[in-house]
Amino acid sequence: MGVADYFKPVETMTAEDVRAFIGKKKPDEYNLVDVRQPKEYERGHLPGARLIPVNDIPDRHKELDLNKPTIAY
Repeated sequence: MGVADYFKPVETMTAEDVRAFIGKKKPDEYNLVDVRQPKEYERGHLPGARLIPVNDIPDRHKELDLNKPTIAY
């Protein structure tokens, strides 16, 4: 299984769409991934977001649950 299997094509969500989605789900029902750099993450991030910088995804994609929706920002 490759990294592409974890990221299936989906429509882009607006900030309002994400807010509504998160509001209807429990935190353990989805993967919330901050793909920015550590210093950006440290300055502020969404509660519950896991930092996986975009360049690290190929090495760390197995940390995500394939059976859950993934929101990356």
